[in-house]
This record gives sequence, C-alpha cells and structure tokens, in this order.
Amino acid sequence: MSQSTVTEVTVAGMTCGHCSASVTEELSALPGVTDVVVDLHPGEDSPVTITSEAPLDPAAVASAVEEAGYSVR
Repeated sequence: MSQSTVTEVTVAGMTCGHCSASVTEELSALPGVTDVVVDLHPGEDSPVTITSEAPLDPAAVASAVEEAGYSVR
C-alpha cells in the first residue's frame, strides 16, 4: 500500500475554467502526480491541491504553474 503526498499551493491570476484546465494539465504532467484539484476563485487567488506518489519539488510546481501562464503565491 503506497502513501500519497498532498501539496497545497495558491495560484494567482486564474479567471475561468480554461485557466484551471491549463494549470491542471501542467501540474498533472509532473512525475508522480496522480490528481490535481483546482478550487477556482475567478479574479482572486485560487487554492490548488496536488496529490502525488512522493513529495514534490516546490520549484517544479512553481515552474509548471508558470508554464501555464500563472504564478504561485
């Protein structure tokens, strides 16, 4: 039985479903990520919960979010 790791970040700049889909796609591409849940708050900071098989490198998470066009707070 494997243990999952949950990482929570706050993403700034998302305003719509397409925004959250872009962030989800980029974060899901990180090695070991099994689930991404975006709680979209249009025009505000939005919490994002990432479930992975092992702890994630914060720099890799920030880079993936930036690749989608947004920033981690």
